[in-house]
Amino acid sequence: MWKSIPEGGPERVLALADGVFAIAITLLVLDLSVPRDLDSARYEQALYELLPDLGAYALSVVVLGGFWRDHRRIFRTVRQVDGQLISLSLLGLGAAALLPFPTRLVSDYGGEPASPAIYGAAVAALGATHLAMAVLVARRPWLRGDEPTDVGSGRELLDSAVTVTVFLLTVPLAALIGPSAMLWWLVLIPAKVWISRAPRRAR
Repeated sequence: MWKSIPEGGPERVLALADGVFAIAITLLVLDLSVPRDLDSARYEQALYELLPDLGAYALSVVVLGGFWRDHRRIFRTVRQVDGQLISLSLLGLGAAALLPFPTRLVSDYGGEPASPAIYGAAVAALGATHLAMAVLVARRPWLRGDEPTDVGSGRELLDSAVTVTVFLLTVPLAALIGPSAMLWWLVLIPAKVWISRAPRRAR
């Protein structure tokens, strides 16, 4: 049975997370380029062909930025970390570091059903680790010094669960309807607006 033994403060975990998310976002930018020495016609064509890359870049920046903020929010009241919390955080950071790869697939092979499926699976994995961390922090008050937190509230958990569900459903949807499955991600916009406006339950 896994015993929760505090192993020090969260500072190193937070520093590692900041570095991983920063590097992942930087790697997204490295894929954006236009060949040199083009004439006007070829230059305009190259810019047009760059649009899918820019779209995939913008999507992944929003995704990574949202999860970075979520990671900071989960650790906001954490005063001690244990082995399980560290392991979950490392799993999430591994998924975050991997995201530039499915982003490249979506931009280069967006017409292939496997591309949105792989992207959705990667984001769902990242979201699942954050959901697990939130539950862990909520259920182990000794890690946060008995400070009150909204991390484990119904609304916060619902928000994370919806994100995981929407991206995870991309996998079977991509097999059924192909690249159009990416439109399914737009469901997150009204869903998150509705969740944000829902009354906060007193803890």
